[in-house]
Amino acid sequence: MVQYTITLDATTAAFYRQVAQYAHLPVETVLADALFKLAGELSLEALAKN
Repeated sequence: MVQYTITLDATTAAFYRQVAQYAHLPVETVLADALFKLAGELSLEALAKN
């Protein structure tokens, strides 16, 4: 698996930490899931424009 490093502003980092805490998941998992969902939504949007 390839790893990437991203920079988040303090407010965004706090948000994802809180979501992870509520979900009892690591922050990395929550961020990965959020990015994967966003990628899917953007792909569907791009396909719909064609």
